Amino acid sequence: MKPHLIVLDLDGTLLTDEKVISEKTIQTLKKAEEQGHHIMIATGRPYRASEVYYRQLGLRTPIVNFNGAFVHHPTDPSWKTIHEPISLPIVNDVVDAMQQFSFHNIVAEVMDDVYMHYHDEKLLDIFGFGDPTIREGDIRQFLKENPTSLLIQADAEYVDPIRRHLGEVHAEAIDHRRWGAPWHVIEIVRHGLNKAVGISHVSKWMDIPTERIIAFGDEDNDLEMIDYAGVGVAMGNAIDRLKSIANEVTETNNEDGIARVLEERLRLKK
Repeated sequence: MKPHLIVLDLDGTLLTDEKVISEKTIQTLKKAEEQGHHIMIATGRPYRASEVYYRQLGLRTPIVNFNGAFVHHPTDPSWKTIHEPISLPIVNDVVDAMQQFSFHNIVAEVMDDVYMHYHDEKLLDIFGFGDPTIREGDIRQFLKENPTSLLIQADAEYVDPIRRHLGEVHAEAIDHRRWGAPWHVIEIVRHGLNKAVGISHVSKWMDIPTERIIAFGDEDNDLEMIDYAGVGVAMGNAIDRLKSIANEVTETNNEDGIARVLEERLRLKK
């Protein structure tokens, strides 16, 4: 069988609800590699919050972070890194506009530097993973370079009105998503970026055609990736919209859904 590229989202997909990779999934991925297939991660997380899983699986492929805004090869410095941040003036305009809405916090990330509009212990638990440099205060004053991503946290009833505003005013400059429950967070990246764009750079470099890409996901930020892959697989716990466009729906992230598909599709011995 010709080499396939197996693309894995992290949260809700590769990771169980306990944020670990099951032993069965690890062993299945190892079998796939032994048969000449390639494995990569495509996530909304920054690299610092995904490196532990990259290392655990012993990967030797590029990784897509920030939903396509940052693509690099952790073990091959000669691979040309792709970093496409949001224009700082656009960010400042967005923060200005948010003053007319009710929001809890705004967070900007410049690679591994975190800028937090307001102090928030719960958010610090999330963004503190990987020991980044964290600065708190008005982002318009402290942020001096184009950020990789921007996050807006608001009550559930304000998420859609904020997204409508972003779509009406900044549609040509930024794209935005909402995080899955329980977080009511809008994630913003530069316009035209998503996981599929990042994966396309990697697949071209590996000379693996789209029809030999198997991608797994569960959320809003996986839509383009699942549609782009030759075989797009939605987890059993995925949102309905993703299931509706997927080629296949497997078991949940807690039931080794990835392993089942790979065993069947790649004819791996159980």
